[in-house]
Amino acid sequence: MIKYIMIYVTKSPKETQELAGFLLGKFSKIISKKALVVALEGELGAGKTTLVQGLAKALKIKAKIKSPTFTLIKNYPITNYELRIRKVIRNPQSAIRKFNNLYHLDCYRLRDHKDLEILCSKEILNDPRNIVLIEWSDRVKKILPKKHIKIHIDHIDKNVRKIEVKS
Repeated sequence: MIKYIMIYVTKSPKETQELAGFLLGKFSKIISKKALVVALEGELGAGKTTLVQGLAKALKIKAKIKSPTFTLIKNYPITNYELRIRKVIRNPQSAIRKFNNLYHLDCYRLRDHKDLEILCSKEILNDPRNIVLIEWSDRVKKILPKKHIKIHIDHIDKNVRKIEVKS
């Protein structure tokens, strides 16, 4: 069941990265007992890794972010990011959602979801302190958690991207 759809158009890689930071603020407000899973889709060169770089920058990750095409998965510890959110449960007091790890997966070379089950343990997907970004997620959609965010990026022009976010 889709709760919302947002559509954005960016006109440069820098704008795409800035949008990623904005989206992180939106995503961080989602209270969940499991990891924040973001499924990234789009053709080769659409800007999936650029979006991941923007998320990493917003999380204050200093490492250079490249697509893990050959390693398939890369973990980046998050040390300086906390976001105050309001709990919608009984007590509307301020709470903190703290992320400890960003997992970046590239499923381009995977045959099907069974390969991903070997790479990405259930512990990673079940830990609410993790953010899991999955490029080429359409190849493994059978094992994506029911509650995940889907981002589809269309390559419109040399630098122009249409970015559709569904949750």
